[in-house]
Amino acid sequence: MKIFMGLFLALSLSGCAGAIKAGSAASTVATFVPSFWDDNQSSKIIDVALEVDKLDCSQPHAPQALKLKHNLRWFELYSKHKGFLQRDVLELVAPMQKTVDDFYNRSKTKQGSTKYCERKKQILVKQATEAAEAVMWRF
Repeated sequence: MKIFMGLFLALSLSGCAGAIKAGSAASTVATFVPSFWDDNQSSKIIDVALEVDKLDCSQPHAPQALKLKHNLRWFELYSKHKGFLQRDVLELVAPMQKTVDDFYNRSKTKQGSTKYCERKKQILVKQATEAAEAVMWRF
């Protein structure tokens, strides 16, 4: 018990020292503590993966990209409002948000080629799979 208390005290003090440098204890803790299982996040990340899977490069790209963009935005807003411990999942979907934003911004002004869409889809499948696995396998 004394060892546990000593370890807890040492970690607490080192956390406080880091908080002074970083600005707050919450931001320091959030970099080390992973987020936990959340039904809503798990459902939405599967919605994102489904939209990526359904992406049809022979159809207009912009409406499909916009749907992906909205699903990712929902995920981002929900996670931000849930609290500072969601930092890990926000960092996890950030690359996919950038890919979707690029795809949407290009598609809304001019339809890209089928090859461009297929390449974006390959990238998004990989990103969505990694994100879904990480979000779904939390405790």
